[in-house]
Amino acid sequence: METIRGKSSLDIDFNGFKSQLKNYNRTVLDLGTGDGRYVHSLASSQPDWFIVGVDACRENLREHSRAKLPNMLFVIGCAQELPCEFEGLFSHITINFPWGSLLDGLLACDSGLLAGLTSVSHSDARIEVRLNSGALMEAGTSLDDGARIIHGNLNQGGWRVKSLSCMDQKALAGFPTTWARRLTHGRDPRAFSLRGRRS
Repeated sequence: METIRGKSSLDIDFNGFKSQLKNYNRTVLDLGTGDGRYVHSLASSQPDWFIVGVDACRENLREHSRAKLPNMLFVIGCAQELPCEFEGLFSHITINFPWGSLLDGLLACDSGLLAGLTSVSHSDARIEVRLNSGALMEAGTSLDDGARIIHGNLNQGGWRVKSLSCMDQKALAGFPTTWARRLTHGRDPRAFSLRGRRS
């Protein structure tokens, strides 16, 4: 799989990747990581966690991937075709404010996406998905309906999602992603957080 640090890229195989995860008590996969700010923030604040961010756009990742944190890695790829090197290695999966093909896949119950989430996770893995109103409106649905659909699709795909909570403007302002801060100044700063675990 292709990883990136600044303007440099490096291919890592399964053994090389797995060796990096040793001695960490939590392995987190952030899908559709955007510019990588969330991964960078989490890796900085949680040195005993190993955080991996995946995004298809390498240009967006260049700034935050420059940081030389031993517990942080950025991978070029898409959520619908996750690297085989990830299989069974993650204890936590996060999807923060998805849009485009990632959001469409969650709404459409895309079998490739849902199978990929299962394949890369531990048997007792946890998942967190944060959804915002604007992205769901662009996808043709409301925040309430979109959250309900994705909740059902995740449950159908092998997850037990029981917790659904509202993120108000204050929660968004304090959440460490570039997109969350933009949402606080948007026309509709509403979001939902879904949490669950593998069934």
